[in-house]
Amino acid sequence: MIIEQLPTEFKEAEPVLAQIEAAGFEAYFVGGCVRDTILGQPLHDIDIATSAYPSEIKAIFSRTVDTGIEHGTVMILDHGKGYETTTFRTESGYQDFRRPDEVTFVRSLAEDLQRRDFTINALALKRTGEVIDLFDGLHDLTNCLIRAVGNPDERFHEDALRMMRAVRFASQLDFEIDPETIQGITDNATLLSKIAVERIQVELEKLFMGTNPTRGLQVMLETNLFKYTPTLADQRTTLQDLVALDNWYLTSPVSALATLMFAGGYADETIPDLLKQWKLSNDCIKETRLVVQFLDALQKQQVTPELLFRMNAKRLQWAHEVAQVLNIEHDQATILRDYEELPIHDSHELAIKGGDLITTVGIKPGPQLGQIIRQLQVAVLTQKAKNQPIDLIALASKLKG
Repeated sequence: MIIEQLPTEFKEAEPVLAQIEAAGFEAYFVGGCVRDTILGQPLHDIDIATSAYPSEIKAIFSRTVDTGIEHGTVMILDHGKGYETTTFRTESGYQDFRRPDEVTFVRSLAEDLQRRDFTINALALKRTGEVIDLFDGLHDLTNCLIRAVGNPDERFHEDALRMMRAVRFASQLDFEIDPETIQGITDNATLLSKIAVERIQVELEKLFMGTNPTRGLQVMLETNLFKYTPTLADQRTTLQDLVALDNWYLTSPVSALATLMFAGGYADETIPDLLKQWKLSNDCIKETRLVVQFLDALQKQQVTPELLFRMNAKRLQWAHEVAQVLNIEHDQATILRDYEELPIHDSHELAIKGGDLITTVGIKPGPQLGQIIRQLQVAVLTQKAKNQPIDLIALASKLKG
């Protein structure tokens, strides 16, 4: 196969490959960037593989950075952008089911591609546009199939996270997973417990944000992979309910997590501890919890001005996405209108500050001050007080007692 019109990203990186070839070595674009080009999807990262060893790459180019020298990866800076170039390699001894104990640099492209996860990711592209396909990856792309390179058991023992990558790709690309690869996931699902939770979490989020999450979730159920996914072990019913849905469109990790939390029926106070198991940031946990709170109020038709105030345009969009997926009846236009019509949208818009209350009303710094400011915000939001200093000072004086 020849790709006649290479994307701009490849054309910009072409001088790097040309310079390596001029020095007598092989160099190719490899992996996901080749796959996505053939599928007509946007490119994210450009990966380059070469027969040149790291020391040889550093001799060819004048500006390089050792970004992963032990695995053969060198960043080349000579051509304006940074391009990571990795030496062909073989790997062995995966005692932690994630990283190789030993990496051996080789000169063979075939040996390098053989260690990759799936056939659709084991494609190489020459700078001329010629695709090198040693494992029928083009056939699998044409037939929308995810298939492990070689023996699935070996691939999943090398890196157990590949099982999550398989179900994630099934969702992202809306591809089927071939029967032997599914059997490999079934036979090795327990190995997922060896993988760091934050790596699993990233794959799960991408699955939920994919084109057809139903595909990935269905395989997780069929293979029992979900039983070894943190927080999902006892959520078979929830996942079965999610598989039955067909209106998926989630654009952020927060909307993905909120979908899982709300569908699982988790109590509000339990959500922070559950999400902490994923080692998520405090901001992500806060955002997800707020979106779930809003969805609960939306379902109960109990959305208040105070709750709207705690949201913002971004959070409302995420809640809208989840509501559409979960078939929660709502009028997004009305919600956005009500939000825009709030007297204030941020605590900084309150016409009086804490310092004003200290000097004018005589409220001492401390918990009472914070409580009164919140009460003033609610009064303004519910239109029981105007957002004017004189009105707020008068109300604060009453609240002080």
